[in-house]
Amino acid sequence: MEPERDFTGGGIFSLPKSPGSCGDKEIDRCVRELVQKWDCGEAAPFVEELIVTSLRIGKDEISEADLKLFNRSLKEMRASSRVFAPYANERKISIFGSARTKPDEIEYQVAQRFAERMKEEGFMTITGAGEGIMGAAQAGAGRDNSFGLNIKLPFEQTANEVIEGDHKLIVYNYFFTRKLAFVKESDAAALFPGGFGTMDEGFEVLTLMQTGKASVFPVVLVDIPGGSYWKTFQQFIKEHLLRLGLISPEDLHLFKVTDDIEEAVEEILTFYSVFHSYRFVRDLIVIRTHREIPPEVVAELNCDFYDIVKGKGEIQASKALPEEANEHAIAD
Repeated sequence: MEPERDFTGGGIFSLPKSPGSCGDKEIDRCVRELVQKWDCGEAAPFVEELIVTSLRIGKDEISEADLKLFNRSLKEMRASSRVFAPYANERKISIFGSARTKPDEIEYQVAQRFAERMKEEGFMTITGAGEGIMGAAQAGAGRDNSFGLNIKLPFEQTANEVIEGDHKLIVYNYFFTRKLAFVKESDAAALFPGGFGTMDEGFEVLTLMQTGKASVFPVVLVDIPGGSYWKTFQQFIKEHLLRLGLISPEDLHLFKVTDDIEEAVEEILTFYSVFHSYRFVRDLIVIRTHREIPPEVVAELNCDFYDIVKGKGEIQASKALPEEANEHAIAD
């Protein structure tokens, strides 16, 4: 199987591997034999479960529209996984912003330069493959260093010339499968001024991190020098959502507002300077770091964060746990 990449921080790994039953033992046996004959390797129990689920759907008297939705969604998720799999261990940043921004606008030039800087720092870029900010970021990152996640719309949205025809261009029918790919494959996100789509993508990322449904990663809201787009957004969040108690003060730390490219780049690099990733294993949270944490620092962590440790447990340094063996880049 390809290297594991779990954007939920361990939630996926905790799901049961039992394929279940379609309700007919003979059919179950046929499914099992079919999968064995197809030679799915370690994926066999999951493929069995997919087939069993499909067979049960066939008996559910579900509408044709829903069946097409299920089928198309799965195909789109498969296409995403196949494209991204060879790059599983590469850091990537999703860059969002308006498709209407023109090349002569400052926002366009800032987005292009930001993508260039992230490329210099070893990050690949993911965009929505359109024009405007997306095209600027694609140009900054370059064809070989970027992915395009395009969407079919009632009005035509063609891919920008940088990513058009590349094997890393994926075309989606549904926004939800497209947004899943953005969050699932990203190690950071940068938002430039944009409309409803940009806001939707930004709030999707923040909501998933706030609720623990996606691993936390750096999110920067980048304005032009002296610009007020994201400052006004941040002020609205504080004056309305925070003031009314609709979010917690800590939620404001899920993103950073800046009008300086280098500050935005530094925010992302600093996040990963020691921290690598984390995941849940049973009732433990395992935080991976790029270097060993000294014993005295571990002692400080236990003193400062004793209130979040369950029962009589403690924060301790450890090698990779057996459950992490399926993440080859970590286990090695």
